[in-house]
Amino acid sequence: MTENAPKLTATREGRVLHVTVTNPARLNAIDYATMTGLGDVFTRAGDDPSVRAIVITGEGKAFCTGADLSAISGEVTPEEVMDCASRLVTAIVETPVPVIARVNGPAAGVGVGIALAADLVYAAESAYFLLSFTNIGLMPDGGTTALIATAAGRALANEMALLGERLSATAARDAGLINAVLSHADLDTKVREATEKLAHGPRRALELTKQALNATSLASLGAALAREKAGQMELLGSPDFIEGATAMLQKRKAVFAE
Repeated sequence: MTENAPKLTATREGRVLHVTVTNPARLNAIDYATMTGLGDVFTRAGDDPSVRAIVITGEGKAFCTGADLSAISGEVTPEEVMDCASRLVTAIVETPVPVIARVNGPAAGVGVGIALAADLVYAAESAYFLLSFTNIGLMPDGGTTALIATAAGRALANEMALLGERLSATAARDAGLINAVLSHADLDTKVREATEKLAHGPRRALELTKQALNATSLASLGAALAREKAGQMELLGSPDFIEGATAMLQKRKAVFAE
């Protein structure tokens, strides 16, 4: 695999497509090539009538811990990265077949958006959800400003986005953000049972059901992605982001401007 190759696999098991982010050394943080590749996978799968369900997960101990900015080439602009992340989240939502997020461990940053864009979200007991953007002078993206508020309400969305603290899988389930929390062994069983049922269900009926539910619950997603891009483009050039990113690399607490 070349340095710029997408770090992912997409394998078929009957009618089910299994998509895995394969960057465990970086807790499955995703670079530009991987975000692009994931978007392509979901787009192609939606056009393939033999695919009836999709499962997305991460290799190793994490689901996806956000954008791996350290691995993004200087030839790619921040605007292109934002557009790429928005395309991926949109592709998951708009893919006509049901998508299951197998959240096997931490989900952070855009990883939260990827998980919550799925139609069913099952998490391991060790998993948590984290929007740490404000800790480094940025704002949430990946559609999370809409996805979390839609699923769990404004109060939890504010708590996660403004305070930037971890939300355990159990708390996420109790808030209605995800479907279930299971042991690792039971997680695989649950995902397998769900995909088996979906894979042998009526494809067109499931597609129209997904469209109807998303039209009601995610009507604001496109506008949210646009606001997130505009805000993030401003913040990426700010002194607070420079301080936040530097503090993170130096493993110290950021001191933002008064």
